Amino acid sequence: MNQTTTGITRVATTTVVVSDLQRALDFYVDDLGLQVVRDTEMGPGMRWVEVAPAGGGTSIALIAADSGFPPGIRLGTADADAAHAQLRGRGVDVDDEVLRMGEMAPPMFTVRDPDGNVLVLVEGA
Repeated sequence: MNQTTTGITRVATTTVVVSDLQRALDFYVDDLGLQVVRDTEMGPGMRWVEVAPAGGGTSIALIAADSGFPPGIRLGTADADAAHAQLRGRGVDVDDEVLRMGEMAPPMFTVRDPDGNVLVLVEGA
């Protein structure tokens, strides 16, 4: 086993693709009793909503099917640039560059596992 760390600190968020964001939000909050921890407009027609149990833990991002957000698991890292360089150096299938959206979102990049599953490493998450 390789003992080199990539700086991944936790499973931050998992995603659920939904056909109707408001209907899904009502279900997760009203029926399941989760709390909204983030509800942000990311641009025209792009709303990022996360819910989680009271007290925190891994959150669930509700992603509208037509939003353009990739589904997947989001992992937290203290330093996206360092994690990106280390994974790329290992030959892992990562994006060419770390995505930077200014104040709208922290630095992040996508990783694909051998089966094509998407993981997103997010700085500070």
